[in-house]
Formats: sequence, C-alpha cells, structure tokens
Amino acid sequence: MSQGSKLILDANLQAFFYEHLQDFNNRSLAPLPTETIFYSSQVMDNFGNSEKFFEQVNGKAREKILGIKLMESSQYPREMQKTILKDIAEMSLLICGYFYDSLNKKIIDVRYYEDVGRIAYSKLNSFCPNAYDVPSFYHKMASHFSDVTLLMSLVSKKYSADSDPAMPWLILKDRKVS
Repeated sequence: MSQGSKLILDANLQAFFYEHLQDFNNRSLAPLPTETIFYSSQVMDNFGNSEKFFEQVNGKAREKILGIKLMESSQYPREMQKTILKDIAEMSLLICGYFYDSLNKKIIDVRYYEDVGRIAYSKLNSFCPNAYDVPSFYHKMASHFSDVTLLMSLVSKKYSADSDPAMPWLILKDRKVS
C-alpha cells in the first residue's frame, strides 16, 4: 500500500458514508435534511459493489449509457421504469459526486450527468411521490442534486491518496474545495 493510501475499516459501509456526509453537511450554511443524507449514504453503500457500475450486453460487461437508458425507460412497464429511473438517478449522483474528478478525463462533462440525474429523479417522483416519509422526496433530490454531489465529492477528496488530513474544509457552491 502506498504511503498516501488510506484503508477504511468499518463494519458498515453505509454508516461510514452517513457519518462523513453528515459531518460535511453540518458544516454547510444550508444543511440538507437528514433523510437526504441517509438516502445518499445508502446510494454510496449500494454502489460499493463494482458490478453495479456495469451492465451485461451480449455476455460482456460495459459501462451504463445513462442518457440512452433514460430515453428508453418510457418503453417499459411502470415497475420496471421505476427501477430503471432509480438506477439512472443514483448512478448519476455517484458519478457527479464521489467520482467527480474522473469526469475530467471524459468527453461528456459533469453537466450532462447532472441533467440526466435530475431528469431521472423528477420522473421517479411521479412514480414514488413519497419516500422516507417525505412528500416529493425525489423531486427534492432533483432540486438538491448539486448539493448532494458536492458532499459526496468532499468525502471522496477526504479519502483520496493526495488528501491532506489536516486540511480545513471550506464548502463552496462551485465545487472548489480548499
């Protein structure tokens, strides 16, 4: 293991993410609701298994093409649409949040994934208007998409190999972390 690598030992990955998301959320001037942080930690935990990032096409694993999946989602029965939209929204959330820096190497920028994620959450809200005992929960996720992804990217940066553990975190809306 390299000198800068950090090994995370925690019995529950969701609890780990919740604790760190909530820590950054508490430092924010406009904190997000607890349900949003809880849901976001579930998303991060759910994608802890790398197989969730890929789909099988003709027996081969490939990256999910979220924009095409979003367009095709309306062709499926209602329950399947709900599942597909949730997968698209959550995958977009994670890409724009935890894996934000990886988008620097892609042709498609973060705005594309943000738009896809917001649209998927908005459509999902029509299928599930209430979640976590919160009316219009997924609509609120669409509205706070950038705020949630910012928190996720802060957690990612905190545990990246080049992170300074003593660094004070200043949370700014334009993704610049200093």
